Amino acid sequence: MKTRMAFMGFRHGHILSVLKLAQQRPDTEVVATCEEHADTRNALIQGGSVTITHQDYRHMLDSVPCDVVAVGDSYGRRGAIILEALRRGIHVIADKPICTSLKELDAIRTLAREKRLCIGCQLDLRDNPKAQTMRQVIQSNRLGEVLAISFTGQHPLNYGTRPAWYFEKGMHGGTLNDIAIHGIDLIPWATGHHVRRIEAARSWNAALPEVPWFHDGSQLMCTLDNGAGVLGDVSYFAPSNFGYKLPQYWRFTVWGKRGVLEFSMTTPEVILYSADNETPETIPLAEGTPGAYFDSFLREMRGETTGLALTTDEVLRSSRTTLLIQDAADNGRTKVDITEPA
Repeated sequence: MKTRMAFMGFRHGHILSVLKLAQQRPDTEVVATCEEHADTRNALIQGGSVTITHQDYRHMLDSVPCDVVAVGDSYGRRGAIILEALRRGIHVIADKPICTSLKELDAIRTLAREKRLCIGCQLDLRDNPKAQTMRQVIQSNRLGEVLAISFTGQHPLNYGTRPAWYFEKGMHGGTLNDIAIHGIDLIPWATGHHVRRIEAARSWNAALPEVPWFHDGSQLMCTLDNGAGVLGDVSYFAPSNFGYKLPQYWRFTVWGKRGVLEFSMTTPEVILYSADNETPETIPLAEGTPGAYFDSFLREMRGETTGLALTTDEVLRSSRTTLLIQDAADNGRTKVDITEPA
């Protein structure tokens, strides 16, 4: 029997990747699509990329039986939409972030556990060949114990062409929560060490006086549970004319007791500077697993528990850690210990 999927919201283009995967798989069926925002709905219809079946989310859920709701609405609306689906006993997969507040996340976690529902998320950096190569090198102990990690996820802001809702109060939810979640999710997966403490975080308006409440600058400092330090910068400072081509667009550097490993998403190699060699070594890339986050979500829904690339618990944990980092930046908190929720 096919998994029936309904889609709610297309205000961020990332959700189109989930739609494409759902349309391609023989075990999934797209049964409904909803866009409540009139301008977005009209643009989708005129562009011919999506056939919209509904204009009201609750009406779609009431009238079309489905097993999964995929959510791609503006960030500030996602938490409420996800909760509506969970209350009705429907599994959810969403673009990141899944919500913009710790209160929403707590409610999502509680409902998902009570109703034994799965939460998926487009944390697709795990599926990338270079990220998988980094994980393999770390877990093979070629670096030795991890001592420090730095990562950058610098994005172009593209002000004027990026969706206008980004710059509406209450809709974006913070640049750290928007972008840093990829790094915060990737690091524990690759190293086996979770974020233990938020040392400091900063979010500020650096270069966008037109929208003074939007924080285009975002940086963080954390400590992992083995004492390793993490520095991250996910600011919207990349020149728009370069798009996503700069080497600072997802660059990871990992320092270990026996060497240094580095890669960027925009360069072809993963480089190891080993204490055992005098010349850098180019590491053969893993094959990568495009769409593994989606496949794992469906498998977890169907009761599988082993060999999953991403699980509900990992989605919730990464989301919570990132929201705590965003909260630290918004409220000037330092030395925030991260404990597991009850």
